[in-house]
Amino acid sequence: MKSVNALLEYMKQHDMDAFFLAKKQNIRYISGYTGDDSYLVITKDHFYFLTDPRYTEQISIECPDYEIVLWKNYGSIGECVAEIAKKEHINSLAFEADTLNYLFYSQLEKNVKATLVPTTNVVETFRSIKTPQEIEYLRAACEISCRAFEHILGDIRVGVTEKELAAKLSAYMVMEGADTQPYGNILISGARTSLLHGIPSGKAIEYGDFVLMDFGCQFNGYLSDMTRTVVVGRPTDKQREVYELEKRMLEDSLEKMKAGVPLKEVYEASIQAVKDTEYYQYIYSGIGHGIGMFVHEIPFMGPNSTELLEENSVRTIEPGIYIPNWGGVRIEDQILITKDGYENMISTTHELIEL
Repeated sequence: MKSVNALLEYMKQHDMDAFFLAKKQNIRYISGYTGDDSYLVITKDHFYFLTDPRYTEQISIECPDYEIVLWKNYGSIGECVAEIAKKEHINSLAFEADTLNYLFYSQLEKNVKATLVPTTNVVETFRSIKTPQEIEYLRAACEISCRAFEHILGDIRVGVTEKELAAKLSAYMVMEGADTQPYGNILISGARTSLLHGIPSGKAIEYGDFVLMDFGCQFNGYLSDMTRTVVVGRPTDKQREVYELEKRMLEDSLEKMKAGVPLKEVYEASIQAVKDTEYYQYIYSGIGHGIGMFVHEIPFMGPNSTELLEENSVRTIEPGIYIPNWGGVRIEDQILITKDGYENMISTTHELIEL
């Protein structure tokens, strides 16, 4: 109930009669519900859970404080919300402006006889500071990913394809205890490693390739996110040079990770190692993000960030060097910000692994 109470307090402070939630992660955070087809209408006195008959039993178990409403009985979500608004005498209804598409918003605008109040990042801001339980889930997800990484190293060899390795990596995480709902993982090789979010392909691993793995898993709904770049065989002088610069970028960034430090200062630290080199033109300014029930949460870290690192927030730190038609290197850790510094939730080495 702590999370819904925070929302109720926000509504009170901003004179909102009700809040309509449609984003899956926010619904889980506020209600505890782990399934699909879910919408919430939160008022001062009542919590409504809009769904269809497939999920009523699950909702009754996971969300006993919510009144279940079968929205299809009303024709559309908009008409269902309109009936609740009429029943509850709602004059102002907040909604997640970055979640509803135009058709969905049009339904609300047409049917709800109340002032619609667009909001962004209300629940996401609550989610940015983690509870002790959330931190334990995030730590467990990271430990699972690290164990899966140790497994996949034994499978990386000349001739195996990126798709095969990506499938095995996902399977290892599930076998190590992850939820069976993995999100998209990146596993690319050779010159394709310059693609910041490349999709695993049918390309076979070749001798001398960098293999970049940006991956994670879900544990009780909370996510891990780590990246490691390894080399198949002996690295060239340029591969070793680029890798060592990238490692310095990461480790210089980590030295700044402490509650109260501006995110912009972390970014500035990350570029010092490459600032006066030929590789400066190949970096990407986004070097990290929050993480929790969604992989890319606020606030984001880069040269224009205005926020500070906050105690008990969990962030990724992932500077990288990406050289088109040659390849790239990224190392990414997941960091818990503490009062006096940080805890690195990723235990895997920063050193270049040669396979």
